Amino acid sequence: MPENARRPLRADAQRNRDKLLTAALSAFAGPAGADASLESVAKQAGVGIGTLYRHFPTREALVEAVYRTEVERLCDAAPELLAAHAPDAALRRWMDGFVDYMTTKRGMAEALRAVIASGGDPFAETRGRLLDALRSLLDAAAGVQAIRDDVDVQDVLRGLSGVSLAAPDDREQAGRLLDLLMDGLRYRRA
Repeated sequence: MPENARRPLRADAQRNRDKLLTAALSAFAGPAGADASLESVAKQAGVGIGTLYRHFPTREALVEAVYRTEVERLCDAAPELLAAHAPDAALRRWMDGFVDYMTTKRGMAEALRAVIASGGDPFAETRGRLLDALRSLLDAAAGVQAIRDDVDVQDVLRGLSGVSLAAPDDREQAGRLLDLLMDGLRYRRA
């Protein structure tokens, strides 16, 4: 277990880690993909290569950390959205975030395959976290009768994945498809 996983990081070390994750996300999702140099990631983050390796001893560790951070960001948004918006509006905004997450994941696909090939499993915990976040939003919206209460969370997750695959580079079309998905979740009133 890495040292930084056992105890909280100092504030400056946490800032450096966060800057590295942001720079790596940009690099791995960019044109270079999995071949982005770690030196360029460190340079973009404004830290030395030694700092990168202190936080992430291998390329695969960095890729996996970037992926998990994006999943955490998406999942952590669910309660924040519910606190700020009506449940159905929170659900719809989270759906937008999911499509953004899938776009990032698609950009990192090659890098994630390299992690899997090296024996890592970046998806081990993330699917459960995504389902839990989505379930909380669906339950809240169903609780105020904004959507049907017989919706299967896995069906909705598959639908969201389908939207991101159907409109990978067209955010406007993805939005229209998400609106259709939301309409399918709503009660039909006579």
